[in-house]
This record gives sequence, structure tokens and C-alpha cells, in this order.
Amino acid sequence: GHHIDINQGHRLEWTVQALLSSFDPALQKETSSCTFTAWCNSHLRKAGTQIENIEEDFRNGLKLMLLLEVISGERLPKPDKGKMRFHKIANVNKALDFICSKGVKLVSIGAEEIVDGNVKMTLGMIWTIILRFAIQDISVEETSAKEGLLLWCQRKTAPYRNVNVQNFHISWKDGLALCALIHRHRPDLIDYSKLRKDDPIGNLNTAFEVAEKFLDIPKMLDAEDIVNTPKPDEKAIMTYVSCFYHAFAGAEQAETAANRICKVLAVNQENEKLMEEYEKLASELLEWIRRTIPWLENRAAEQTMRAMQQKLEDFRDYRRIHKPPRVQEKCQLEINFNTLQTKLRLSNRPAFMPSEGKMVSDIANAWKGLEQVEKGYEEWLLTEIRRLERLDHLAEKFKQKCAMHESWTGGKEDLLSQKDYESASLMEIRALMRKHEAFESDLAAHQDRVEQIAAIAQELNELDYHDAATVNARCQGICDQWDNLGTLTQKRRDSLERVEKLWETIDQLYLEFAKRAAPFNNWMDGAMEDLQDMFIVHSIEEIQSLITAHDQFKATLPEADKERMATMGIHNEILKIAQTYGIKLSGINPYTTLSPQDISTKWDTVKHLVPLRDQMLQEEVARQQANERLRRQFAAQANIIGPWIQTKMEEISHVSVDIAGSLEEQMNSLKQYEQNIINYKSNIDKLEGDHQLSQESLIFDNKHTNYTMEHVRVGWEQLLTTIARTINEVENQILTRDAKGISQEQLNEFRASFNHFDRKRNGMMDPDDFRACLISMGYDLGEVEFARIMTLVDPNNTGVVTFQAFIDFMTRETAETDTAEQVMASFKILASDKNYITVDELRRELPPEQAEYCISRMTRFVGSDCPSGALDYISFSSALYGESDL
Repeated sequence: GHHIDINQGHRLEWTVQALLSSFDPALQKETSSCTFTAWCNSHLRKAGTQIENIEEDFRNGLKLMLLLEVISGERLPKPDKGKMRFHKIANVNKALDFICSKGVKLVSIGAEEIVDGNVKMTLGMIWTIILRFAIQDISVEETSAKEGLLLWCQRKTAPYRNVNVQNFHISWKDGLALCALIHRHRPDLIDYSKLRKDDPIGNLNTAFEVAEKFLDIPKMLDAEDIVNTPKPDEKAIMTYVSCFYHAFAGAEQAETAANRICKVLAVNQENEKLMEEYEKLASELLEWIRRTIPWLENRAAEQTMRAMQQKLEDFRDYRRIHKPPRVQEKCQLEINFNTLQTKLRLSNRPAFMPSEGKMVSDIANAWKGLEQVEKGYEEWLLTEIRRLERLDHLAEKFKQKCAMHESWTGGKEDLLSQKDYESASLMEIRALMRKHEAFESDLAAHQDRVEQIAAIAQELNELDYHDAATVNARCQGICDQWDNLGTLTQKRRDSLERVEKLWETIDQLYLEFAKRAAPFNNWMDGAMEDLQDMFIVHSIEEIQSLITAHDQFKATLPEADKERMATMGIHNEILKIAQTYGIKLSGINPYTTLSPQDISTKWDTVKHLVPLRDQMLQEEVARQQANERLRRQFAAQANIIGPWIQTKMEEISHVSVDIAGSLEEQMNSLKQYEQNIINYKSNIDKLEGDHQLSQESLIFDNKHTNYTMEHVRVGWEQLLTTIARTINEVENQILTRDAKGISQEQLNEFRASFNHFDRKRNGMMDPDDFRACLISMGYDLGEVEFARIMTLVDPNNTGVVTFQAFIDFMTRETAETDTAEQVMASFKILASDKNYITVDELRRELPPEQAEYCISRMTRFVGSDCPSGALDYISFSSALYGESDL
């Protein structure tokens, strides 16, 4: 806090009259005996003594001097030891002189009044001492003495409820203010929460007791006097409360002690302080100027917009924040310097001479230099920011365009460097060429961007871009890459054009290969088909024809081989081109599915099949030669047997129609023929053996004979049948002749007529010849009658009439024969004239075989008067002669 200079006497003037006027008789006893006595004793006890009666104990001046020594800490002049009045006055004057030396002017107070025991004067003096030594040195913020003490009390008690210190009388009546002061500094001594405002005496006594017991502050007041007095004595309370200030405020006590010392040196210290402050402020200000000028002189541009904006912000902070206090410091420094010089001059002290270089003129010159440097700094900053802004814009634009360009060029060098055309087809090459042409157009379109990138890089260099090295490196890389892309693009175009021409050549060769390979392949397919063709021949001539055709085919093989070699030569030329120029063939000819391997494989197959065909044909020649031997062997026999059978057939036919001899002679002749035929069977069997060999060899034709085995078999069977039938016919003729009584001449006549109308001479007449024969013999034939006759002679409807059927018909017409009526008449005799016959009658009259034959074939007789089992012989007789169904 601020200390009051106790050495400046003009500040404190105490008048006894003013002090005494504040004491009234009622307070003399209370205040003097209680408060002042207690206060004096609180100090005297430090010297090992005390007073009992304040009016008497200070009269000799000894304890008064002792009190002043204790409370001031200083030695007073040595007191007089005598007990005489003048000794006491001398001692009291020494005390009063000491008080006056402390800046207190005592008016109307003399030593005599004190020595005489004047109560008012004594109390006034003690109160003056209290004010000077206990209250005056109290300093709180800008206040001191009474106001300082009051402010201290207010500050300390502000947090407490029911406490509002506004003065040194009624504010202390309830005792809460004193308790609050104690609790604020020593909360362990009082439980403030239990105090009540309605118990002022209890509160005051609590404070008095605690202060005396624990704080070494004697009881100076009476609780009941305070409570019962409308306005307690202000001086007593101030005196008592000041004890609390000195007891609690150690810092305030130290400050008070320091102030006592500082008052002596106050002027020097203040002047020195002002000097030091000037030196310090001057040093700091000059140092700040020294540090600031290089900062403002530094016009080195930052590399980034952010850094320059930070510089601008720093400059603005300098103008708004840092410089204004320095301006104020400079002004204050000048003010302080002028004030200091004035104080020194007024106190007759020599003028202040600052250290070298710290004169006001030095500071003014330094400040002028600062402002000169400062001038234009902001303009430079803004110019640099605009430049950096442009640079940032260009750099960002450069990066953006570079990124776009690099994104577009990414992988392009690899694409241009790849040799995909080496393994592509012609169509794929042409597609790659179209794609490359599109890329070239795209490349040309990107030329502008590369030029823009180079222009931006140049401008960045001209504007001194901080990272120009990186920009230049990136720009150079892009330009180098662009040049490389151009080179690679031209190289790829050249390669594609070269490969396209090669592929066009290869494609033409592929087409030529396909044109020659297709017919040659068809020829080989046909040749393989012919060489493997299964053949069936039946003669030497046929196999010879095949051999001739095969020889002709073999004659074409050398020419075919030339065609094959020419075709394969085309393929070899393709391979040579591919190998020479590093072209990877796909292996697929777009114009044909035929591969050189197919041609080679089929040609090898053809060459392999030719000797196999030769072998097969030669084997077939051998087989046909063997077959030819079998044919000749078979034909030699068949050509003998066939005519022999035919001859025998003719001979038998002649015998059967010969009318020269009798039937018995014919029979004998036919029997001889039959025996000769049977004897000839071994020749037939041998021929069957040869035929079987021919069949096993799959020989189905024989140009050496017209006779097949089937012909021979049929002829042989017909010969056997004919001889047997002819013999049977002769036998039947003999039977007919004998049964009908026909003469030999009649038979010869019938034979002559039959032979005449047997126009075909095959022993049979057709129906027309038969009709003509009957008409020649006198028959009058209608269609119905002729039809009836045909059913008799040709019951099986064969369409021909044999000689035997003709003889049977003619004998029925010329000879007497049995009739159905005759048979019915005979059955009627056996049935005793009944129209039916019984089973018993049949079995009784006829042999068993004939009887059973009739029983099985006769139907039941239908009539009213017939017995059970009666049979109908009439219908049976009619059936025997074909007149009804049997």
C-alpha cells in the first residue's frame, strides 16, 4: 500500500483543543481508565511494566517516555532521575518534543498540565499518540489512517452476513463485526455460524475473550457500555480495532514499518525510483525499437500466402496492440523525465543525467528512425501479398493443369510402347491404326495445355516463385514426356503402318493359301474317299477296270504333290515373313479353316492309303480269278446237265403223246426213263457241291452258262415230277380204259385230238384251245355249259386243261358210268324203301370202313315220322357227284 510520510510535519497538525473537545466528562472515566489504559499497558508490558491509573502514572514523564520508546522503536533522550517537579516537567517535555519530532504539532498541551494530572490533557495526549503511532500508519490502497482502517474492516467483513461496517460506532454494537474480523483471520477460534444478531453482549464478550486469550489483545471495552450507549465512543472502538489490524495484518505491519523507514528516504527513493523507471523504460523502449526496426526493415518476402498474411496480421497487431503502449510509454517517459527534473530542482537536488544513449533526444531519434522504417512497410506487405496471391493462383493453376495433363498422360507411354500389333490380326491392326489416329488427334488437342503449363511456369519464374525449382522440374518433366510421347507416337505409327503392310502381304498369302488349299483339300477328301471306297466286283473285268482307274489316280500323285508343295510354300512364306519381322501369328487363317497341318496330315493319309488300295485290289484280283475258276467248273457241268434234263423232258413228253404203241408199252418205256433219271442224281449232287462253293465265294452270276443251280434244280424237280406224273397218267389211262371199257383206238383218237389242239406242245390246252377242241368234236357249247365243263376239267381253276382231265371228261361222255340216282336207289334198297337210313342198317350192310365213312358224312334226316339218329342218304349221294356240298 501507499505509506504516508511521517517526516512531513505539514501533513499532520493536531490541536489539543480539537482533541479535547471530543472528550466529554462521561467518557473520561470510561475511555481513559478502560480503553487508553489497556492500550498503553499492551505496549508497556513489552518493557516489563504497566500503569494502573492513566491520570497519575504518566505525571513524572518516565513511563510516558518508555511508552514512546516501545511504540516507536527509537531511543529518547535520557530521562531526568530526580523526583522534583521540574524533573517531571523536563521528562514530559522530552516526550512531547519526541511527539512533535514525528510531525505532530501539539497546540495548547503543555508539560505542566500533564505533570499536574489534567485528565483531559492527559487523555488528549494519549489519543494523539494512538492516532500517530497506531492509526496514522495504517494504509489500505489509496486511503490511510482512519479511512484506511475503516476500508480494511469493510474488506475483511464483506463476505459475512449481518455485518455492514460503515463507521467506528454503531456498526460495532452487535459484536458481529469484531467476531467477523477474528473469524476471517482465525476461523478456528470462532464458529461464526452459531452467532446471533440478537445477542450483542454475548457476541462482544466472545470477541473480547478470544482476542485476549488467543490474539494477545487486552480487553479495552465494556460490552454493556457499548450496547447501552446509543453511539459508542468512536475513539475507543478505533483504538481497539487498530489492535486487530496490527495483530492480523502482518503485511500491513511490515508495510507500516517499512513506511517508517521509507519516510526518511522517501524523497531519495522516489527520485531514484523515477530515475530507475526512466532508465528501465528508456532501455526497454530503446530495446524494443532496436528489435522492431530490423523486423520492419526485413523486406524478405515469405514463400506462402499464409506466411505473408501472417506478416500482415503481425504488422496490424504491431500497429493496434504493440505500438500504442510503446507510444504511451514514450510519452510517459518524457512526462516522467520532466517530473523528475522538476522534483529534483524543487528539492535542490542536481539534475538527472540519464545513461549514455538514453537521453530524451536519443529516444526521439530512435523513434524517428522507427517511423521511417515503418513507413511503406504495410504497402510492401500488401504488394507482396498481391504478388503471392497471383503466385498462389498461378501455382494452383499450374498444379491443376499439370495434374490433368499427368492424369491424361498416365500410362500413355506404356500404351505407345507396347507391341500388341505383333500378335494382332490384320483387322485388329487396322483397328489399332484407327485407334492410334484418334490418339494422335487427342494428342494434338492437348498441345495447348502443355504450352499453357510452360507459360505459367515461365510467369512463376518471372514472379520469383519460391518453389520455382519444383515447378521447373515438373514443367521440364512434362515437356520431356511430351516430346517422348510425340516420338513414341510417330514410332508406333511407323510400326503400325509397317506391320499393316506386312499383314496385308500375309493376308494376301492367306487368301492365296485358302484358294489353293480348298480344291486340293477337296481332291484329297475325294481321293481318300475313293481309296477307302468299298467295292464289290463279280468279274476279272470289273477288278481290272478298278486297277486301271487306280493306276490312273497314282499317275496324278506327282502333280498333286507339286500342288501340295506350292500350297505349303505359301504357308512357309507367311512363316518366313513373320519370323523375319517379329510378327506373332495367331495361327488362324481368316479365309479358311484348313491348316497346313490338315493338308500335311491328309496328304500323308493319301500316301498311306495308296499302297493299301494296291494290296486290296490285288487281293480282289486273286479272289476273282478263283471265282472265275469256280464259274468255269460249274458252267462245264451245268452246260451238260441242263441240256440232258431238257432232252429227257422232251423225250418223256414225246412218249406221253406217242400213239404208236400200247399203254403198257408206254409204261415200260417210262419206267426205263425213270430209272435213268434216278441214276443221273449223282451228277446233280456234284453240281450242288460246286454251287455251294460259288455261294460261299459270293458268286451270283456266271457268264459261261445260262444254267443256274436254281434252273437245274427246277428242271430236275420238273423232270422227276413229269416222269412220275406221266407214269401216273398212263396208269390212270389204263385204269380208265379197263374200267370204262374204252378201246385203244378211242384213246388214240382222244390223244390225237388233244395233241392237235395243244398248240404250245406242252401237254396242256388253254381254255380257248379246249373250247375249239370240243366244238370240233360236235359239242354245242354255250357260255354256261362251257363254264360247267371247265369246273369239271379244271376244278382248281389253274387256267389249263391237262391230258388226264381231258381223258376223264371224254370217258364220262362216251362210257357208261355210275350216277347219283343209281347210288340213291342202292341206299334205298339197304333202307327198306325208307327215305332215310339208320346207323345200325349202315353198319349191318356195309364194311366197317365204308359204314363209318357214311355215318361221319351223312347229315340228320329231317322229318316228322323218322326215329332218332336217322341219316339223310339222298343229300349224301348228291354230294358224292358234286351236286351239293358234302
